[in-house]
Amino acid sequence: MWPVTKPRGVSVRWYWLQERGLKRTAWDSANHKSAPASEFCNRPHLSLPIMPAEHKVSFWTEASQQVLAGGSAGLVEICMMHPLDVVKTRFQIQRNKSDPSSYKSLGDCFKRIYRSEGLLGFYKGILPPILAETPKRAVKFFTFEQYKKLLLPLSLSPAWVFAIAGLGSGLTEAIVVNPFEVVKVSLQANRDAYAQQPSTFAQAQRIIQKEGLGLKGLNKGLTATLGRHGVFNMIYFGFYFNVKNAFPVNKDARLEFLRKFTIGLASGTLASIINIPFDVAKSRIQGPQPEPGVIKYRSCWKTILVVYKEEGFLALYKGLLPKIMRLGPGGAVMLLVYEYSYAWLQKHW
Repeated sequence: MWPVTKPRGVSVRWYWLQERGLKRTAWDSANHKSAPASEFCNRPHLSLPIMPAEHKVSFWTEASQQVLAGGSAGLVEICMMHPLDVVKTRFQIQRNKSDPSSYKSLGDCFKRIYRSEGLLGFYKGILPPILAETPKRAVKFFTFEQYKKLLLPLSLSPAWVFAIAGLGSGLTEAIVVNPFEVVKVSLQANRDAYAQQPSTFAQAQRIIQKEGLGLKGLNKGLTATLGRHGVFNMIYFGFYFNVKNAFPVNKDARLEFLRKFTIGLASGTLASIINIPFDVAKSRIQGPQPEPGVIKYRSCWKTILVVYKEEGFLALYKGLLPKIMRLGPGGAVMLLVYEYSYAWLQKHW
């Protein structure tokens, strides 16, 4: 029998395989024999060997590790990349270039925000995402891992497992985060100096009192948020894990970090390009309407159609550059913080 305890700092999975002298085998719980695990060979990183009960990590321990790692990833990403989110929102809510208050370019937007609103103007609306980002990313990564487990018995290819699990995690994440997004967008659309704008809680209270908690109030734009997060996570996770598994691990830690960062950067960039029409629709629905008191932008698909008819195809890609500048490197940062912190928690928990 193999020892019950393992050396500190060594993962259960690795230690179990080493003690058993196995490379790519799985524990056959039915007859307690080791059997070739061909299903694990052709589905890398999708599942772990089934180990004896005393060596299994409990669901709650695993869930806690995933939640903590995901929350840390979200907090780091939002603190680094929020100014670009403000710029992206400003571009998405402006309707035409004839408006004297519209921004002419990315540089013009940065310059005018800094001059009229100060440095803190770039951090408008940061409290809602900070309050939301930790649980949001925790939900994102935790649900991705859980949906992935649920899909394993269906014998799907790894590409489909990662993509569908990503879609599920995005839809779940959207439901959690949408009220925070409504408050954030309304604050980011405010062009007053930082000191003159209402607080996050005052703005949330104003929205609830005036418009309620439903789909016309604190949860307006939910369908667009579902589209934005569902499509983004489907591409983001699907591309990252499938491409990462296609290339061998580098023994040099710095080169391995660079490999993961590059794939993460590509994942965030590709997902941003594909999902931005939903993002524009969300900003239009949740932001100020063109005419006070008249609701022009209501549902997701209707908003996309209205923007396309009135402003052209390229209007659906407004804010793409700052979005890529944020979610390209930001997406890589999130994945790396999650992977490294999750690995650390697995070793030391």
